[in-house]
Amino acid sequence: MADMTLPARESVHPHLRPLNILRDLPSVADLIELCFSQTMDNEGKRYLEDMRRNSADNSFIQWANRAAESTSLPLTGFVWEENGKIIGNVSLVPYRKENQRVYLIANVAVHPQHRRQGIARALTERAMQRAVEKNTRNVWLHVRDDNPAAIALYQKLGFVERARRTAWSASTDLHVALPSGAPINAKRNPRDWEIQRRWLERLYPPNLAWHRNWNFNALKPGFFNWLYIALMDMNVYQWAAHEGENLQAALAWIPSGRGEALFAALDESSPPQALTTLLIRARRELFHLHPRLSLDFPAGQFDAAIQAAGFRAARTLIWMQATL
Repeated sequence: MADMTLPARESVHPHLRPLNILRDLPSVADLIELCFSQTMDNEGKRYLEDMRRNSADNSFIQWANRAAESTSLPLTGFVWEENGKIIGNVSLVPYRKENQRVYLIANVAVHPQHRRQGIARALTERAMQRAVEKNTRNVWLHVRDDNPAAIALYQKLGFVERARRTAWSASTDLHVALPSGAPINAKRNPRDWEIQRRWLERLYPPNLAWHRNWNFNALKPGFFNWLYIALMDMNVYQWAAHEGENLQAALAWIPSGRGEALFAALDESSPPQALTTLLIRARRELFHLHPRLSLDFPAGQFDAAIQAAGFRAARTLIWMQATL
């Protein structure tokens, strides 16, 4: 993509200013909750609780002022303030990708009574410009697929879709029934690993791992990896569906403390029922470990198979990237 010219400057917008961690966090939390409460998941709710709690923690504020440009937390950004009230916000979150700084634009929020006035565009442009000022040319964001106005805005600013992923959730259930004619399932055979790894790399691509921190080392077969898992006291579960000697699909559960630990691996030609069966087995066998399970997966081909296993879509996010 050709380099882009970013016209927005702080001086052009008198209501636009940098986020002040000392005083803005409670107001920003209120604005984000107002704008996104109907679609917010548990992680988002915990995020708002953390913002409000940290705003009263002097030690956190002191640390945040020092670490704003070195930690993957929304400690920097810009707000739009009118008559002493914050009505717009954008966060700029730094990450590292292959030893290069990457910025994620997040929490683009405008009070409902002040929308369609160009505030979201001005905030986003200012965040993009700050990335350039920090010698970063790689900027990402994600937006819900049911927000066409925001998608159109980001496209006009030069963002291009790179991925589309759905967050799925289901409760564990000891009594959920397996489908009739389900494929034979067993614990994964060590010889399945290379195929499973290749499928995982396709479904959980490295160019997104900087944000989600997908790490599948715990799934490798072998004594030393088993020893590491044992020493770390990790209960990693794995299931596999085979047709004869051929792997159809694999599913892994890596505990994270948040329930967001299911990773499905399969090929585009894999039978959907294989994925459905593995997900149901996970719901049954993990009943004693966690009340809910989550799965992050590319949107599209296997949506019906995931739904058939009792999972419900929380949201579908479009990952967009711009080279400045």
